[in-house]
Amino acid sequence: MNHIPKSTISDETKTEAMRLAKATQKPGQTKEQTKLVIQGIQKGIDQYKKQQKTKARETDRLRKKLKPVSSALLDIQSDNSLQSQPDSQQTISSGNKLPWVLLGLSWLLFAGYQFLNNFIS
Repeated sequence: MNHIPKSTISDETKTEAMRLAKATQKPGQTKEQTKLVIQGIQKGIDQYKKQQKTKARETDRLRKKLKPVSSALLDIQSDNSLQSQPDSQQTISSGNKLPWVLLGLSWLLFAGYQFLNNFIS
């Protein structure tokens, strides 16, 4: 049977596991069964914490990788905007169409949904 070393489980995790095990304890449950439930809860909490730490590390790595790339992109964009001021006016006016197109599309989809919902009901 795999036992978790006691040194890897914090006191907070132990007390939380004990509290949960006592709250879900069934009448007639032996102390040995309760101990097994506590160990299972501790293992689950420990695995969850490890997963969260791994996710945080991955997010941090990605953030560190993207930081130089994003700063380089900002530098390139600022250089381009300084070189071509008239072009930036064109970009702004054409960029204003996208939100309106998306808004119109969302209205059409919503109206279609309402129509179908009322038609089916």
